[in-house]
Amino acid sequence: MKYIFYVLGIFILTLGIAFTIQSDLGTSPFDALLVGLSIHVGLTVGSWEIIIALLLICCNSFLQKQRPEVLGLLTAVITGIGIDMWLFLLHSVITPELWYSKVVCFGIGLVVIGLGTATYLHTNFAPIPIDRLTLIIQELTRTNIFFSRTFVYLVFLIIAVILHGPIGVGTLLTVCLGGLILNYFMPVTEKALARLLTPSSISPNCNNDKKHST
Repeated sequence: MKYIFYVLGIFILTLGIAFTIQSDLGTSPFDALLVGLSIHVGLTVGSWEIIIALLLICCNSFLQKQRPEVLGLLTAVITGIGIDMWLFLLHSVITPELWYSKVVCFGIGLVVIGLGTATYLHTNFAPIPIDRLTLIIQELTRTNIFFSRTFVYLVFLIIAVILHGPIGVGTLLTVCLGGLILNYFMPVTEKALARLLTPSSISPNCNNDKKHST
């Protein structure tokens, strides 16, 4: 059951990423880097997700002074496939042209990203390397996830600007609100998943036995 929510969370997350890319208002700094590399170097956005994930896995291993979290690459592969799949499906369906439709598209994407990220992170199974980096920085700095997420976004924002990624007002909104939205959804999804994943302490048969014994 946990792995179902793991995959579900990733596909929700990648749907949100596709919405922000389609909004044409700017994506998160990390996704801006991926899109920039795809445009200027080649390969798909999802392919660069996997390549950058390999580099981040090595970085996280160094910060934690542990062996590389190879399972994180599995998550990156699923994420890369999800991004390319949603972009392919949404390309002919959602192409907002008016400014307010772009804002709505971006807003939906930003919220969906937070929901998807929080959902799959609570399964505690192979986080995407950039999300693992967020959790590592949170632990090292002893702050909340809002601070660590914003810090990570700022670092990738600088790199995306250097590589001429699609930076826009949406990018700045992601830096300012991405961590806040994730911080909001973390306890919400934790409670929801706890109810869904925790089996009932008393089975119906036990209740029937108690009734017959009285």
